[in-house]
Amino acid sequence: MVVGPINQLRSLLLPIAAGLVVGGFNPWILTATVVAILGLLVGGFVTWKTFRYEIGEERLEIRSGLIRRSRRTIPLERVRGVDVTSTLLHRMLGVAVVRIEAAAGSAGGTEDGKLDAVDAAEAERLRRELLHRKAVLTAGTEKAPGVAGEEGVAVDPDSTATATEASDDTVTYFRMPRNWYLYGALSLGYLVTPFVVLATLFGMVQQTAGEMATDFLVGWVTTTDRGFLVVFAVVSVGVLVLLMPIFAVVSYTLTHWGFTLRGRDGALVAERGLLTRRSVTLERRRIRGYEQLDSPLERTRRAVRLRAIVTGLGDTANRAVLLPTGPRTEVESVVDRALDLFRGRLTSHPRAALYRRFTRAVLPFAVVAAGAVALDVTWLAVTAGVLAVLGMPLAVDRYRSLGHGYDGARVSVRSGSLQRGQATVERSAVIGWTWTQTLFQRRSGLADLQVTVGAGAGGYTAQDASQKESVDFAARITPEMVRPFLAETDDGRRADGA
Repeated sequence: MVVGPINQLRSLLLPIAAGLVVGGFNPWILTATVVAILGLLVGGFVTWKTFRYEIGEERLEIRSGLIRRSRRTIPLERVRGVDVTSTLLHRMLGVAVVRIEAAAGSAGGTEDGKLDAVDAAEAERLRRELLHRKAVLTAGTEKAPGVAGEEGVAVDPDSTATATEASDDTVTYFRMPRNWYLYGALSLGYLVTPFVVLATLFGMVQQTAGEMATDFLVGWVTTTDRGFLVVFAVVSVGVLVLLMPIFAVVSYTLTHWGFTLRGRDGALVAERGLLTRRSVTLERRRIRGYEQLDSPLERTRRAVRLRAIVTGLGDTANRAVLLPTGPRTEVESVVDRALDLFRGRLTSHPRAALYRRFTRAVLPFAVVAAGAVALDVTWLAVTAGVLAVLGMPLAVDRYRSLGHGYDGARVSVRSGSLQRGQATVERSAVIGWTWTQTLFQRRSGLADLQVTVGAGAGGYTAQDASQKESVDFAARITPEMVRPFLAETDDGRRADGA
């Protein structure tokens, strides 16, 4: 009765404030405001009074509505994930939001359920109960999750035990140290926070005041001395640049405060957040591997982020996070305990791959610079020349980041520079291979090899690998897939070819 109206009232605060500022304490505006608030309270009461949910043997049913009634049924065997989220308001009231993600059966479709403002203890019980019943229903066709840290174990379909009774063991793999919050200053995404906040405030003022704000800004610019405007702009940009690391650390802290990673009930549970607390549950049997991500700034401190590669998971950028940015050695230690760490070495790509990166990063700007010199366009020649010079270390870094490897159980692929990622997947998760060659790659004996998996992004590419070596690499990992497509030479040996 409280959470719903307050959440809706937040979207009306700006229009109400704008009406009071522009129209003053007009009786009509005050009356409309009071009526709107009363309407929200009545709506909250009706929603609370009519909302019901029930967990049956095979399905979850959610009913709501008075005039327009809604009835949603979610088969428990299709449940993919159960997330528990608590905003600051929810925690003050001792409640939480339970979000259920389920496969809809159609391509790419989902049927989601949301239980807002249930008791916090009830939210945790629902999470365990839904995942446990899903495991019971799927036990006949596949292995269901068992105790955290173990392989999947069969679940007795006739068992009436709750999830808590089935397994109450919890293993804590990671708890956020205080010094990790400073790593927020290395994240490019968090460093642009001041500019995002400024753009958001400008958009809010523009929507609220409209033409009045635009006219005021235009009038101020046209009537102010140009010298002062230049100084003001330079100082403002300088202040924003100085605030970037501070805002980055604050944003990083708000998002990842108290980050913990636990193993519980055959799943990994990641919990984080200061103002909004979020708990995401990832079943172990659906985790096919992991990604280590970093940027040039993060590499200066040997820091990486960790994200799970999971089947059938939406919003992977937020829900698949296993660890925030932190020291690589500590992240790999957590991976070794919670999952399986890749222990092989990455194969370097041919020198021709380096030449291709120089061609892409330097040649276009060099051509523009040469053309600008011929046309006597000084500013364009200088700009293109600087970009060409800056492209050289970028090309080298992109080449050094390339690599792929296999340690007998896991396949790993790495690429990228400004956003470098190393994806590691289980051998059993590989469902296919795709070779792609351009005309220039064929002349250099290179190819892009994509490892196709039924999880995460769907595939991970080893860019500009040796065409011959990549075929041998794939044949060594999944010979049953690749070798039937290899032609034999006259002397009986396998040759690379389709």
